[in-house]
Amino acid sequence: MSRPRHTVIAAAAVSLAILLLTPSASFGQSQEAPLRVCVAGLVHGHIEGFLDDAARHPEIRVVAIAETDTALSGSVCRRHHIEGVPVFRSLDEAIGATHPEAVAAFSSTFAHRNIVEVCGKRGIPVMMEKPLAVSLDDALAIARAAEQGHIAVLVNYQTTWYPNTEELHRLIRKGGLGEIRKMVAHHGHRGPREIGVGPEFLSWLTDPVLNGGGALMDFGCYGANLFTYLMNNARPLTVTAVTQHIKPDVYPRVDDEATIIVTYPRAQGIIQASWNWPAGRMDLEIYGVGGSAITEERDRLKLRTGDGPEKDVAAAAAEVPENDPITYLVAVVRGRLRPSGPSSLDNNLIVSEILDAARRSAAAGQTITLPAEAPRR
Repeated sequence: MSRPRHTVIAAAAVSLAILLLTPSASFGQSQEAPLRVCVAGLVHGHIEGFLDDAARHPEIRVVAIAETDTALSGSVCRRHHIEGVPVFRSLDEAIGATHPEAVAAFSSTFAHRNIVEVCGKRGIPVMMEKPLAVSLDDALAIARAAEQGHIAVLVNYQTTWYPNTEELHRLIRKGGLGEIRKMVAHHGHRGPREIGVGPEFLSWLTDPVLNGGGALMDFGCYGANLFTYLMNNARPLTVTAVTQHIKPDVYPRVDDEATIIVTYPRAQGIIQASWNWPAGRMDLEIYGVGGSAITEERDRLKLRTGDGPEKDVAAAAAEVPENDPITYLVAVVRGRLRPSGPSSLDNNLIVSEILDAARRSAAAGQTITLPAEAPRR
């Protein structure tokens, strides 16, 4: 016999009350222990944002820091009130003593290869700041270490988490612009010295070995990463690049201006990377056979269909855990999510191939034709 309707409603209300009052059933929250993370290096300026975010994310806990500069580690720990976190002079020592579940790298780009090789031997996933590597050779070595160690390697770009990046990807995936014909990426600012980055960051960012270049590597990687994402991981046919030293007195060893042109069978991409713009900019222009879209800052997206009027589109962020680097890292390490898109190793191997070819193109003054097959890992 069925129960009276009012009885069912009352039972449902009681069940809802129990659900709301039970900690283990709170919305979107898990009772699993925080992810134990070791920080490898503190010389990358983005460490400040990471530690600020980590303090607001109960799902992770920094358990160790590997950094040889004791003055730097002391100042960073005091500034973020984490004096109790042990600091080690080597990553291997930090891992052995604290047994982290993941490593977050804030080193020079040159150090990425060694970090992944150390972590690969111990089966520990790595998240690093962009770009993946200073060269294609290093990128392929990273891929081999990741495969041999069965670990995830994630590359963090701030543009990955922009709501308009995800909205643009959704629009293209649904055919809202038609087949892509041209892409233009603008990424850069006045220059690292001009905007006041810290001395430890500036030292390696302007070193041709530790950074692999200047503006070409620092900001060229964004366009290469986004083009690869929007083109569904297609490798370009050719790469042509021009670099300049507009401010040799400020940046004597690396380029401060770069333009990279990548061609695909039916499309072209132009990457404008600069340390010379009067203000920072991080935006994209995408032109398809049926329409165009332009992103501005984090949230704005302007859409034009055919030759019709331009209109603003509300940009919706990706769903949790794909809307934030920390929740993304936790989901990948805990096996709830498989790396894909801009953070993935597959994408960033193509980025490394583009940047490596761009550097060679600028040096030789000629177009580089990429091999038909992707480089073997």
